[in-house]
Amino acid sequence: MSYRLEPARFSELPGWQDDDPTTVIEAMRRCHQHVSTVKPYRTGSLGISVDDLSPAFSASQQQVDSAENARAFFEAQFVPFRIVPETGSGFVTAFYEPEIDVRAEPDETYRYPLYRRPDDLVDVNDGNRPEGMDPYFAFGLSEGGRISEYPDRQAIEQGHLAGRGLEIAYAKSKVEIFFVHVQGAARLRFPDGSRRRVTYSAKTGHYFSAVGKLLIERGKIDAATVSMMSIRDWLEAHPDEVDEVLWHNRSFIFFREAEVEDERLGPIAAAKVSLEPNRSLAVDRLIHTFGVPFFIASGSLTRLDDGKPFQHLMLALDTGSAIVGPARGDIFTGSGFEAGERAGAVRNAADFYVFVPKAAAARYGHG
Repeated sequence: MSYRLEPARFSELPGWQDDDPTTVIEAMRRCHQHVSTVKPYRTGSLGISVDDLSPAFSASQQQVDSAENARAFFEAQFVPFRIVPETGSGFVTAFYEPEIDVRAEPDETYRYPLYRRPDDLVDVNDGNRPEGMDPYFAFGLSEGGRISEYPDRQAIEQGHLAGRGLEIAYAKSKVEIFFVHVQGAARLRFPDGSRRRVTYSAKTGHYFSAVGKLLIERGKIDAATVSMMSIRDWLEAHPDEVDEVLWHNRSFIFFREAEVEDERLGPIAAAKVSLEPNRSLAVDRLIHTFGVPFFIASGSLTRLDDGKPFQHLMLALDTGSAIVGPARGDIFTGSGFEAGERAGAVRNAADFYVFVPKAAAARYGHG
């Protein structure tokens, strides 16, 4: 998808003077810790590198004590550019971290598992991709010295992984498990009151197919009112059709276990740092680099901000199969039921402003 960048002034960002991006700086500190001690983020095609971000990452270590000073930090470190797609406009959805009741062992009620990554699932790249395999596949089945497509959702739910000890925990609803897959993480509640977290580890590699789109095409759900909740309600009301609908999405997610170390923060996502609720954005990883700030303005999105238009600075910390394009984003609303209620119906046009580090801004036609 082609697009252009238009230099903008901070005074032109709708609602900038009312925003408090303090927690975005906190998230940048976590990014700085990761790239300093583990490894830098891969640079997206837009070209903003970790080296470009380094001055801002270093400056983020200083404590900021007010919204005004937080805005001043970003004004000193970045130049905003509006992302203008060649066709259409920017678009945002939202995601959250579900919280579900589980059991460590299966019983008659709790019998739908979350799985760890299997040993025979391998990363696929240009170096080991077999001839004829779709370049989209980043994972495959390694068997007998050969790599092929991994069995899909239907095969796994019909027992492909049975007996291998990969089950992390069991939930009472296949639909509940499916939405954990869609969100890529969850908090698990055990009967003794303990809680653990599962986060994305890998996937089978198949294309993600939206079941909501399928239900709309079949006339089961109204396109004008579709939401995560309406999809969930339809599935719960039609148990005999659940398998056929869910198997339409061949992609299947595997998880790793983690502690809930900070109740306020979300799971560790693709950027390898904890998500900051309401300030984290999933972006197209092929275009954008993790750790880059984006200002998102949507006059029609009012459900996340007490009826006011959504006008907030976000940090690129995650990605997703459905997040494709330069002005496409997925907003993390937090953890638990209320966060899910807020996220479920977000499908809004939005303006995207990418914050380019000042030292790199000249490359994009500024100054």
